[in-house]
Parts: sequence; structure tokens; C-alpha cells
Amino acid sequence: MLTSWRALWNSLPGTCQVCGAWPSSAVCEACAQRFQDQGPRCTACAVRLPVEVPLCGACLTRPAPSALLACVAAVDYAYPWDSLIARFKFRQEPGWAGPFARRMLQAPQAGPLLALCDIVAPVPLTPARLAERGYNQAWELVKALRRASRPAARAPALAEALVRLTETPDQHSLPREQRLRNLQGVFATHPLHAPRLHGRHVLLVDDVTTTGATLQAAAQALRKAGVARVSALVFARTPPR
Repeated sequence: MLTSWRALWNSLPGTCQVCGAWPSSAVCEACAQRFQDQGPRCTACAVRLPVEVPLCGACLTRPAPSALLACVAAVDYAYPWDSLIARFKFRQEPGWAGPFARRMLQAPQAGPLLALCDIVAPVPLTPARLAERGYNQAWELVKALRRASRPAARAPALAEALVRLTETPDQHSLPREQRLRNLQGVFATHPLHAPRLHGRHVLLVDDVTTTGATLQAAAQALRKAGVARVSALVFARTPPR
């Protein structure tokens, strides 16, 4: 019954939340094309690059190897996506997971990542933040990605592959190194699921990455528990300042 109601709701005409066009999906095709991702991205951190090369300068000169095998982003964290993400995360509008997931699946390399991974897992919230918000936006994206993917690419999803032990203070103004220090020990694999993760390729999903510190900390926790490979798929990547 829930599936039929969802299908009916998705078929109803609406208004584009960017330009106001009607009838339309949540983001009309004209706006989707206008604000679509263009140009190459670093395969390690998903930052936009001016030319087609595998890695950005920061990743090339990284002192320690990345815990992530790859990172793919669908769009830049910029207009109009930034305001839509705010509605998704903070204004009780989890339905944005569907449009965002469809955009994520159109990103280069998103399909191969989903096809090659063994488990798809969200970046977790603390129990307090989850209770406050009512849902984990990353888990909503995981579910939407599985609904929108071809059956052959639907790797098992595991909501509690990781647990978040503590909440970190606001890190928007901090450099990447400080963010990494603040995130040490924040994530751990769920003790009940650790055996299932051992030796696997886990795909982490989140809504936004800025410096990649959160994804790196989550990936390090997974690798410490015996996960063989960790990749990441996010909706938006914050451009560098």
C-alpha cells in the first residue's frame, strides 16, 4: 500500500521549487539542465577541476593516504541546491531524497560505484540529533538510491553499519586538519554488524561534503574494523574558498 501511495504521489503534477514552473517535478528539467554538474571532479575528494585529471593538488600532496577509494558528488553546494538541501535537512522535508538521489545516479561513476560495492551505508547521526530531526537525511538518500537504481545495482543497505558516538561542534569555519582532529574517535562500527562488514566494499552516502573530513573519519573507522574498501557518494560538494 505504501509503495502504491508513493507512486501516486510522485505522479501528481507540482511546481518547480526553483523557477515556479507548473506543472513540474520538484526541480523542472530546464532548471536541472541549467544547474547540472559540468566539468571533471577529483576522484578522491570530488572537488571540481578545471581540466580532466584524476586528482586535485590537495589530494596529490596529501601526507597520508586517503581512507577512501573514491568520492563522487552530483552537484556543487551552491544555488539552488544549497537552499533545497537546507529544506531537506532542517525543515522536515525528507521527500527531497528522491529528486536528489536521481540526480546522484546521473553523476559520472555513480553507477559503477553502486554496482561494485557490497554494502551501502549512511553517515550516521548521534541518537540525540536523530531524535531531534526525526530522520537521518543520509539514510533517506540510501533508501531513495536503492528505489531509483536498477535491481542489479541494488547492493544491500545497512542503516547501522556505523554509529556516531559524539556530536562535534560546528566546523564550518575550521580548516581541514582541525576538522579531522575533532572527528577522531567520533565513529565506530556497530558491534553487531562488524562481522558482516569484514572484507567488504562499503559505499558511504551523505548529503554534503565540504573538506571530506567526516567521510575520512567514517572511512577510517570502517577500515579499522576490517572493511577492505570504502568509497563515498554524496549529493553536493562544497567548492573550496
